[in-house]
Amino acid sequence: MYQGINQKGFTLIELMIVVAVIGVLAAVALPQYQKYIGKSEAASALATLSGLRTNIEAYTLEQGSFPDTETTPALKTRLGFPNAIIEAIEAEAGVSSAGNIILSFDQVPNASPSVSNYKLALARNAQGGWACISTATEESGVLPKGCQYSESVSVTVPE
Repeated sequence: MYQGINQKGFTLIELMIVVAVIGVLAAVALPQYQKYIGKSEAASALATLSGLRTNIEAYTLEQGSFPDTETTPALKTRLGFPNAIIEAIEAEAGVSSAGNIILSFDQVPNASPSVSNYKLALARNAQGGWACISTATEESGVLPKGCQYSESVSVTVPE
């Protein structure tokens, strides 16, 4: 009489199927995860710039003009720019008391590849109103809520 062999463990085909399923799931999940990381970095950058807004507003009211950290780099410390990303943030003066606080993601250490080509800015108009602008498009998936796309985050401030 034939005695069946008790099988213990998994066959090769079963293991290959499991590896294939995990590979498909990883291929779908990884881009979504990178997009999520980029979106959270952009939101964090907006929160950082919003925190600087108070100090810059006080400086503008005291001095009568928007600070320009390109011509006076020491202002970065005085205005409270975070040391970890101090090189990535600039304050550019415009006409009168208008100007932009600009964060360049390509200068942020360990920035996610999904945001590394973009810039984010808080723009102040001469009347004291602030707007968020970014070179990231809505299609990129990393544009923070409340921000508008702009080809440039230069000192041209939306009214």
